[in-house]
Amino acid sequence: MALIQYLSRIHFDFGAIGELATEVGRLGLQRPLLVTDAGIAAAGILERVLDAAKPYAPVVYDGTSENPNEASLDACLEIWKAEGCDGVIALGGGSPIDLSKAIALLASHGGTFADYGVKTGGSERIGKVAPQIAIPTAAGTGAEVGRACVMTLNDGRKTVAVNLNMVADVVLCDPELTLSLPPRMTAATGVDALGHGIEASVSTYVNPPAGAIARDCVSRAARWLPVAVHDGNNGEARWQMMMAALEGGMALQKSLGAAHAMANPLGEAGYHHGTLVGILLPHVVRFNTEAVGDALEDLHRLSGAGAHQTLDRWIDSLLSEIGLPATLGALGVTAEDLPALADKAAADHLSATNPRPADAEDYLALLKGAL
Repeated sequence: MALIQYLSRIHFDFGAIGELATEVGRLGLQRPLLVTDAGIAAAGILERVLDAAKPYAPVVYDGTSENPNEASLDACLEIWKAEGCDGVIALGGGSPIDLSKAIALLASHGGTFADYGVKTGGSERIGKVAPQIAIPTAAGTGAEVGRACVMTLNDGRKTVAVNLNMVADVVLCDPELTLSLPPRMTAATGVDALGHGIEASVSTYVNPPAGAIARDCVSRAARWLPVAVHDGNNGEARWQMMMAALEGGMALQKSLGAAHAMANPLGEAGYHHGTLVGILLPHVVRFNTEAVGDALEDLHRLSGAGAHQTLDRWIDSLLSEIGLPATLGALGVTAEDLPALADKAAADHLSATNPRPADAEDYLALLKGAL
């Protein structure tokens, strides 16, 4: 089993959840709050993790919504106080993991989540947060090693807090937990990992180690995502996709670009993040072509695209192969929605690291092309 000390302490392999009790003890926790969702509980994964945590008995919150919100955060903080919790265990996809980060932040710092938004400079005030263990059950967001936390506030606004101090202290990546993930969700989360690799590879931040990890993410996801979608019981494919997702999360230290800048405001309307990234990515690849130079040729090689197939067309064909929609219109987005979305994308913090500068007019054209 590999132990990777990069951003966090990471146990990676089939059976990694067997390390849970040891890591709870190593962190000195006595009463952790385990944050998950109803789907994880129904799938039997929660029961397995609680068994792995023995002799410790975490307090369970399984009410996480598809997009974590401030109401759930407030509920968890009340549980934290009432039960005397001293750490958080996140179990699930990006939503429980982001909710856990927010709990760890406010339990240690006080205030409201809006106080720590990256756009207002609040993220710079984030110091050491409460101890966290992250256990991902999907292979996509990389949130288990991500420094960002997204939260929908009570007034409907989405706020992002970004600081390395919010990265989980321990991550348990067990590919076995992804075997029950349905094909559609495997595809949607996997495309998000691929998008992390592609966008981080060409972002304007200079971070060669993260760039190298991003390129390896692209290579793994391109090869193994179709296998994982069509043969969910393929252990090798599940292992490789969980590693691609982890690498995509590691590469986030190099930041992202326009596809994620557009996916963020679209996600406020309830559309699945990974599905949005897949739809938007080929349009952004075309938009960035002249700005990325030799990196485009490198990504083309890593994707395995044919000599007569451009990278953007390869992404189109991949979406078709794994059963994901290719247009925003297929999700229910309308032309009337686009101007406001373009304004929000231009203001998103990830737009600043896209290799080709983009303003609201550029984003409107990209969104129209994707409609």
